[in-house]
Amino acid sequence: MVGRRVAKAVKFLLFAVLFVTVCGYVVMSLWNWLAPALFGLHVITFWQAVGLLILCKILFGGCRGRPGRHAYWTKRGMERWRNMTPEEREKVRKAFAGGCEPFSPPPDASKA
Repeated sequence: MVGRRVAKAVKFLLFAVLFVTVCGYVVMSLWNWLAPALFGLHVITFWQAVGLLILCKILFGGCRGRPGRHAYWTKRGMERWRNMTPEEREKVRKAFAGGCEPFSPPPDASKA
């Protein structure tokens, strides 16, 4: 059982290293092919390409992992919506019509 876990860990580590290597090489090659010719930028090394890849992941991809608690709340909200009567749904729609500000007055208060 322990040997199986170690084998999976080694396999995962090898695939991770292979993935980072291939992606880093692809980013470096594309950058060095396009960026200097199009924008007059400098040629980058492999490690700079890996760093650029990590930076892009942080800035544009976030640090998401598995679906968290938000998935539970989304599923729960959908279930509650399905179980509502048409009158309850209309009441919820009116409550959210005012916007997302936490202290915004309800839509009916502006008419008074």
